Amino acid sequence: MAWTRTYNETEPQRVNKWLAQSGVCSRREAEALIGEGLVYIDGERVEDAGRKILPGQTLTLTDKAEGRLEGFTAILNKPTGYVSGQPEPGYTPAVRLLTRQALVGESGTIPDARVSLPPLGRLDLDSHGLLILSNDGVLAKAVIGPQSELDKEYVVRVAGRIDEPTLNRLRHGLELDGRKLRPAKVTRIEGQTLRFVLTEGRNRQIRRMCELVELRVMDLLRVRIGPLELGDLPEGRWRVLTAAEREAMIVASAPRSAAPKSGGPGSGRP
Repeated sequence: MAWTRTYNETEPQRVNKWLAQSGVCSRREAEALIGEGLVYIDGERVEDAGRKILPGQTLTLTDKAEGRLEGFTAILNKPTGYVSGQPEPGYTPAVRLLTRQALVGESGTIPDARVSLPPLGRLDLDSHGLLILSNDGVLAKAVIGPQSELDKEYVVRVAGRIDEPTLNRLRHGLELDGRKLRPAKVTRIEGQTLRFVLTEGRNRQIRRMCELVELRVMDLLRVRIGPLELGDLPEGRWRVLTAAEREAMIVASAPRSAAPKSGGPGSGRP
């Protein structure tokens, strides 16, 4: 189904600027799509790259336009022992797990050594769980771009004393590399297992946070990135990100003041 959304701002705005601010594509990509006749407003093809969309009008990208932007994205339940990105000698990259035998569901593409699929948010060698591998530039901006509002959820088993002062320090006031961390949501699930929800992704952040309060991470599992959940995907298996999931990630990543109020008529998506 074609991407459709109603413009809800109060002032007219250039189509290419709005698409870029919405995280759909860059201004240059929007201009290219307009030039190919793949963008419509209220059913009328947009011919002018400088065209403005008016409040209440509905913009549609054709299926061809969507396919041009999306690239390829795999959702992997990464086991420990694999590195997320380009490895040093002696280490195996997680992308090697994207085989036909490990696929859950269907995919028209099985990545090989020629396909570049960088991780959108790394998991270190000793961590496991949800890992996004993608060459989709728009999705990358949504997940790891500087303006992204997506949070990430982890289930972490630790060794050491857990009490309320320790939890409060994890939630507020810690510094790494001389910079104060954003507030984190940290709760105790049971026993020695904690739930972390972060809105940033410093290098080995949770492990280093725990070290600062004299806790040692024994196991770290990422279970969610924004609206995307690991769910029941088996460890070591992968699947393709759906179009609906992609759009949900892009919408959820937008700064709250810029997030669209609703989808367009008939869009069938969040």
